[in-house]
Amino acid sequence: MNVIVNKSGPILLIGGGEAPVAELQALERQCVAVVAADGGADAALGAGLMPDAVIGDLDSLSPQARLRIPAPQIHFVAEQDSTDFEKALRCTAAPLVLAHGFMGARRDHELANFNTLVRYPHRHCILLGGNELVLHVPPHLHVDVPKDTRVSVFPMAALQARSRGLVWPLDGLDLAPWGRVGTSNRAEGAFSISPQAPGLLLLLPRDCLDAVLKALAVPGPAWPAPAA
Repeated sequence: MNVIVNKSGPILLIGGGEAPVAELQALERQCVAVVAADGGADAALGAGLMPDAVIGDLDSLSPQARLRIPAPQIHFVAEQDSTDFEKALRCTAAPLVLAHGFMGARRDHELANFNTLVRYPHRHCILLGGNELVLHVPPHLHVDVPKDTRVSVFPMAALQARSRGLVWPLDGLDLAPWGRVGTSNRAEGAFSISPQAPGLLLLLPRDCLDAVLKALAVPGPAWPAPAA
């Protein structure tokens, strides 16, 4: 699939789920472009943000939004085998994607979006919603957070991981979605996680976003892109 938006800085990706106006406006100030996944265009416009691109099958884009957004900025992706979140992620290239409006509205969509994070392990993408953020853990991640911050990991595949700075270390554990998971851990302060394979999601409180952004800005190893 062709890349529609290619940026050297962070992109704000907006979905059609719960996305408070003030939150979108604050995130937009940290990004160089705004992309809407289908009906997320209405949420963007409602926050006073004009999308640089609207990407999706366009089944939830309102007629009012169609009239306000220049036609060349609306991109129809016909296939029905993926969510609008995945379509938008595939059609963008950026060092970081801050994605809001993809958690909380419908649980089936939310689970599908977690699945997308894992299937595109080479992308730095943070899902934001409510009081939480979710990201796929790269080969090594070191995050500086206050002591006793809640740290949860959830394996979307069978894997092992090493950790430092967690009250309950991950070392030596066999993690799997059908077995042991790692929810409700706590940080002793700065912590690090090093999975031995892709597939581990990290869930943190929303106020850890700045710490996560600093962590992802540090050069380090990356998972390979999936085969075409």
